[in-house]
Amino acid sequence: MKFLISLAFKNLTRYKRRTIITASAIAFGLMMYIFIDSMLMGAEYESVRNLKWYETASARILNEEYWANRFQKPLDLSIADPDKILNKLEAEKIAATKRISFGGDLILNKEDFGEEGNLPVSVFAIDTEKDFDVFEFGDTLVDGRFLEPGEDAVVMGSWMAEDIGAEVGYWITIVARGNGGFYEAMDLEIVGILNCPNPNVNRTLLMMPFETANDYLAMDGAATEINIKLPANADVDAEVVRIQNMLNGDGLTVMGWETMAKDFLALAEAKRGGTGMILFLIFIIAAVGISNTMLMAIFERTRELGMMRSLGMADSKIRIAFMIEAAGIGIVGSLIGLVLGMGADFFIVEKGIDFTSIMRDMDMGYRIQGVFRGEWNPGTMVKAFIAGIVISSLVAYFPTKRALKMDIPSCLRHQ
Repeated sequence: MKFLISLAFKNLTRYKRRTIITASAIAFGLMMYIFIDSMLMGAEYESVRNLKWYETASARILNEEYWANRFQKPLDLSIADPDKILNKLEAEKIAATKRISFGGDLILNKEDFGEEGNLPVSVFAIDTEKDFDVFEFGDTLVDGRFLEPGEDAVVMGSWMAEDIGAEVGYWITIVARGNGGFYEAMDLEIVGILNCPNPNVNRTLLMMPFETANDYLAMDGAATEINIKLPANADVDAEVVRIQNMLNGDGLTVMGWETMAKDFLALAEAKRGGTGMILFLIFIIAAVGISNTMLMAIFERTRELGMMRSLGMADSKIRIAFMIEAAGIGIVGSLIGLVLGMGADFFIVEKGIDFTSIMRDMDMGYRIQGVFRGEWNPGTMVKAFIAGIVISSLVAYFPTKRALKMDIPSCLRHQ
């Protein structure tokens, strides 16, 4: 065996050009596999993070009938005494904040916007002192200031502001249906513009003070939802059950973020299948490249193989020698591919690739505004490294087996 290993590695250095070409094919294929896997994994991870940071929080308390009617945003299906529940949660050291979610029509005035118009909007009335304890809007301000308690003001997502031509200091009117069926017009000043990493939020974000909405909509202190932030390593399902038990069946329900984001997670699962197919195709392309170069390498050495047989070397030993040689090329190519893949991963993890111009005008389903960043995935790197070696060895087996079926004179005459 020692002789066969020595012979195989001498052939690697003797046929430098072939070794370099084959190893390069392996390296490029594995690098692309590692890179694409990292980018797609990072996109999914960041989407889930932005979903929880800016949309669902970790969990949410609702009136038990609200979720089934959530698209109508009913104000009568509310939490009558949210402060009582917030005090309970605070005693358990659970970060939480109340909100009123309602729909309305945004009226644009000609004086500020140059023309009159209206569009349907969703508005969140937030607790200006506690909302940032749960949601991560604190570092998203790009113009103006944040809301202050009780003022007639709104903050708006930057993409929404661009779409309607809004600026800080402009006034808008929101016409909404209050708690009880009456309609109320609210004249509100735009005091801040937020640039949120979640594109779905950035396109539609409108937030106003809880106290202001409470007065206009006659909510009497009620909230439509209480959002909860849990530690990153928390068992959300277990915490949901614990908080539900704290409520003592007050006609309220607690929902984890996965339950609220079922549609997104179903889409993510479908995307995962699609990305798995993309990775499989990249893998196949790499395997075909390796196969082609290995086949050429074996067949161009048929005469050498015949000479080895004529000198008395057993077919089994010839087969093993060629497979060891192929494995050696696989090791070289896999090592280079692993290093290049880690370099590509470092770039996409630290810098990312900016797709803002694409994401601005289309919804790809990811909760990422523009810069796609990767995630380190050691498991993929190990699988890619092993696959490069195994494929190289297996590909060498079949042409060697075919060549060994030829008689020795035919091998020696082979051109």
